[in-house]
Amino acid sequence: MIRIIFFLGFFSLSFFNYAQDSGSEPIQEGTILTIAQPASAEYQHIHFPRKNFIIKRGGIANLKSVYGKKVEVVSYTYTNEGDTQVTLKRLDGKKFFRNFSTVDAHLEDAIKAGELKK
Repeated sequence: MIRIIFFLGFFSLSFFNYAQDSGSEPIQEGTILTIAQPASAEYQHIHFPRKNFIIKRGGIANLKSVYGKKVEVVSYTYTNEGDTQVTLKRLDGKKFFRNFSTVDAHLEDAIKAGELKK
């Protein structure tokens, strides 16, 4: 009898946590986010161009130049896995690394990893 009560209690708590996670507000175009410093040397979930492509196009390949920059969600799509793929542009109107007007990112993963902040 105690096992059944324990199981039901555990099940109800896990269902409650799932209901909280799925109730997050959906992303909209025009949402303002901030790019934060990545935990590792490279960004994993914000897809900046590789350094050699930045240099070939005459840009400066310095990832520190994007720390703390405010970005706006230009468009978003949902993937088959249920993730949100967003296209970001800088809020100040400048280009990333002097050549790229937009970059793509996996929204949930980037927020969870601390690369983007609301």
